[in-house]
Amino acid sequence: MYKIEEPIYFSLLIIIPIMIVIFLLVLWWKKRTQRKFSDVSLLKKLAPNSSTFKGSLKLIFLLLGVAFLIISLTNPKMGTKLKTVKREGVDIVFALDISKSMLAEDIAPNRLEKAKQIISKIIDKLGSDRVGIIVYAGNSYPLLPITTDHGAANMFLQNANPDMVSSQGTDINGALELAKTYYNNDEQTNRFLIIISDGEDHQEDTKQVAQNLANEGVKIYTVGVGTEKGGPIPMRLNGSMIGYKKDRKGETVITKLKPDILQGIADAADGKYINGNVTDTPVNEIAEIIANAEKSEFETKQFSDYKDQFQWFLALGLLFLVIDIFLFDKKTRWLRKVDLFNEEKTKK
Repeated sequence: MYKIEEPIYFSLLIIIPIMIVIFLLVLWWKKRTQRKFSDVSLLKKLAPNSSTFKGSLKLIFLLLGVAFLIISLTNPKMGTKLKTVKREGVDIVFALDISKSMLAEDIAPNRLEKAKQIISKIIDKLGSDRVGIIVYAGNSYPLLPITTDHGAANMFLQNANPDMVSSQGTDINGALELAKTYYNNDEQTNRFLIIISDGEDHQEDTKQVAQNLANEGVKIYTVGVGTEKGGPIPMRLNGSMIGYKKDRKGETVITKLKPDILQGIADAADGKYINGNVTDTPVNEIAEIIANAEKSEFETKQFSDYKDQFQWFLALGLLFLVIDIFLFDKKTRWLRKVDLFNEEKTKK
């Protein structure tokens, strides 16, 4: 397993496209200046050893050298020893509604992004707890299995969007059933399911499904995002706004937060409904509940010993820079004999 100690240095890779642009500009300037001085045939006679190919090759070696040097600054490390460690925590599964109604912008930036912010901030406040993520709309899908890797959880979370599901709607029952498979530790005394949604289009029997899950020891909390006044659902094509979703009559659809639905699900499972329009409210409340919950001990495997790998990238970077230094723009004698691009024949 690899990890990067100083990922901030990856920002220096912006140097590479800048160098390419500068090279092209200089090349264009040279060609333009040469044309003012003489025609192409005369220039070839005056500078028979000039080689555009080797100039490009020198740039490639220079770019590779710079790229490897920058990577070495990030200090990549490789895990060399895997050990089993015991940790204490609870199991938390987030069920995120990614239906089209979650794109409504009645809260900034939109309901879905607000829900992601809430989940991400809750994860950041966790200790050794395990987390899992389910996404649902017309169908339910496991986005991330239960894990202690909070970094991976945040990474997968950012990719959640309505295009991930094949059909629209709100399959909350499917999400509840899928959540059952996430709690693989039968001895875990505290298991949490946090549903984040606007409450629209939930099924009639959802309360009963939630109650059944609560009977199995899962504590369910619901977080509502959106306003009761509601807002239209923006439609986008390739990132550009093309209008709002309309019904069969051609009227703009207004989607509204349904707190009663979410409150009913939480009450059926002896949980609690929390309004999520102010990010810190659900984050602090849920973090406090989890912090005060009884922790269970579980085993997990992790890399305990990492070795620096920067020296390999440093060596490659220096090697390419040395090659670049000793590689001249002019054609070498052996290259002229090989005549890869039929330059000599063209002159004749």
